[in-house]
Amino acid sequence: MKTQGAAAVVFGGASGLGAATARRLAGEGAQVVIADLNADLAAQVADEIGGHAQTCDVTNSESVQAAVDLAAGLSEHGLRISVCCAGIPTPAKLVGREGPTPLETFEKVITVNLLGTINALRLAAGAMVANEPNEEGERGVCVNTASIAAYDGQIGQVAYAASKGGIVGLTLPVARELAGKGVRVVTVAPGLFETPMMASLPEAAREALGSVTPFPSRLGHPHEYADLVAHVISNPFLNGEVIRLDGAVRLAPR
Repeated sequence: MKTQGAAAVVFGGASGLGAATARRLAGEGAQVVIADLNADLAAQVADEIGGHAQTCDVTNSESVQAAVDLAAGLSEHGLRISVCCAGIPTPAKLVGREGPTPLETFEKVITVNLLGTINALRLAAGAMVANEPNEEGERGVCVNTASIAAYDGQIGQVAYAASKGGIVGLTLPVARELAGKGVRVVTVAPGLFETPMMASLPEAAREALGSVTPFPSRLGHPHEYADLVAHVISNPFLNGEVIRLDGAVRLAPR
């Protein structure tokens, strides 16, 4: 899929991995919609890259559809690229000091991370299948964001690991379903990256976290995630796969 001139939507595109991806796609000539719950940050990124901001809650169908429609209208070829980076961490143990953690705590994380991804995926793909295919027969590509927590989640990551594991699990069946329609689906599972969540930690803590990564022994840079997304978009033979982007790190129990 060619990025130049393509319409793209990045859910969760106002910060972190999503903002880096929006910048990369715009730099390659895409018309990018930054769809994010944080309207102010979305507008800042949109102004910076010459894109379009759309306030978006991935758990709300009308909100996601509005972002998809905006992106689809930016090109005569329709929406071609969708990247979903929206998610929340919210750590919580299954059983805390005061007993079982309220179910609502887990429900919110799974609703945003897993159902939000499904919501963005279904509506973006729904728009893509109506596109005219390119010379490779492609109509679009959807990139989801999981986490290495899907494979080696730590204590306190009950809902987060479950939600990201769900994204890993849906990748192949959705890719198989959409294959006949020319829409590819790939998931990236990042390791420890420099994100707004990490930025809130002291420098010593960030360095300690980065040092556990075998090589390179540091936190990942958001542009490295964006680089991989750009390659996924450009490589038509990448489909139905989950790619760990983690410097060979495996998370300890805690």
